[in-house]
Amino acid sequence: MGFVAMVFSVVVLIHYYLWRRLVRATTLPGRTRRVLTWLLIAMGLLVPVTMIGSRAGWGHFLAWPGFFWLALMFYLLVFLVVLEIPRALALLAVRRMERRAAARRSDVRVAEPVPSGGVAVSAAASPAAAASAGAETEAQTGAEAGTGAGTGTGAGTGIGAGAGIGRRLFIARTAATVAGVGALVTVGSGVRTALGDPVIERVGVTLPRLDPRLSGLRFAVVSDIHLGPLTGVKHTERIVRMINELEADVVAVVGDLVDGTVAELGRLARPLANLESRYGSYFVTGNHEYYTANGPGEWIEELRALGIRPLQNERVEIGHAGAVLDLAGVNDVAGGTVDAGPDFERALGGRDRSRSTVLLAHQPIQAREAAGYGVDLQLSGHTHGGQMVPFNLVVPVQQPVVAGLGEVDGTQVYVTRGAGFWGPPVRVGAPPEITLLELRA
Repeated sequence: MGFVAMVFSVVVLIHYYLWRRLVRATTLPGRTRRVLTWLLIAMGLLVPVTMIGSRAGWGHFLAWPGFFWLALMFYLLVFLVVLEIPRALALLAVRRMERRAAARRSDVRVAEPVPSGGVAVSAAASPAAAASAGAETEAQTGAEAGTGAGTGTGAGTGIGAGAGIGRRLFIARTAATVAGVGALVTVGSGVRTALGDPVIERVGVTLPRLDPRLSGLRFAVVSDIHLGPLTGVKHTERIVRMINELEADVVAVVGDLVDGTVAELGRLARPLANLESRYGSYFVTGNHEYYTANGPGEWIEELRALGIRPLQNERVEIGHAGAVLDLAGVNDVAGGTVDAGPDFERALGGRDRSRSTVLLAHQPIQAREAAGYGVDLQLSGHTHGGQMVPFNLVVPVQQPVVAGLGEVDGTQVYVTRGAGFWGPPVRVGAPPEITLLELRA
């Protein structure tokens, strides 16, 4: 409930801001403004309904419109915030132009010659006349700024906005158009990236304690596949095909495989039975496995049936060229909510520390505890590399490594950006990834 309340509050604030910039500032009071206002309210309600419904299992039909609008909403916000400074400068220039125009009109009225037979009345001599002139100036300025009335040489046409559009409307509509086009192009490109082939990242990692005979051992690392209402079986088949083409020694699936139950998504996972590697495929839970209605247990059994071995706070030995590597896996931090959290002592305690160890752990932050057990390398996911810029700038608040190879307390950590997406089917600045990681002595 706390999460839902936070999401609802943020969505309300963002939509209020969008209403002020995209509706109120760009329209005049009337039917158009009312229609756009109610449309924006409906889109705002769609966001939390989609997020709740998708997780509960009854709102899958809302996934495409709801999550697409979520991405569009976010980038409209980003573009409009960026445009605030040029917009403010343009409005400041308009105010100065209006003040100068008002001053010129006032001077002209005061200096007008007296008609034949009339009596001259100066502004100083007649306060009533001056007040009348000021009121006329204010009314004319307001008409130019708010309604853009007039056709000939009015304020709106003076800057090329067209007859009937005032300066302020012209600025607001220009900013809204730029933000709208920018957001649509960004989201459209992001959808194409998210639904396209993952990038193959080839990474070499040197482990100082690695037995030279293990040098060249290759891991295919994939994470955050997020099988769900927006993915089909082709998504899984493509990932399996690309992993098999790498001819890796070990396949490591590092969490967040699914966003639903076996009954809902089991058919999407079946192609995983075709994964190929010399020493097997292994899996550790991510936080999303604990968000499913039936918990991670049914998926653990389903993956066993598909030939993928779950590592639940345990380790196995990988024998290669006469040498041995310890491969360990721990549950995700989210498992602590159901008394199934990570147990590093069980997975890593009592081992031969002369051997190199590779740990599978969904979240990079888990490396802080793994370092105390002398882990050489941790393979993680979770961050999506930020998925949509500028979220990559926020991830470091929670996680020590956003993407790629880093180090935490002496333990090397490789974080894959993930092969899928969560929420909006959009990736901007963080393309999906499958990693071929080679160990080097």
